[in-house]
Amino acid sequence: MCADTLLKDIENCRKEMVELAAKTSLSNQRVVAMSTKLDHLLNKYDHLTSKKTFVY
Repeated sequence: MCADTLLKDIENCRKEMVELAAKTSLSNQRVVAMSTKLDHLLNKYDHLTSKKTFVY
């Protein structure tokens, strides 16, 4: 998966989560599930784009 596609997925997930939270509550089970999905996408993006170099 490329970074651009992942960024679009992140933005769509974030938007959907915010809209759902506005209609329900932050503790709604579906909002929490969307938040977890968003965390997963963000971690995936970070892993994909990070250039971790080790200095010994």
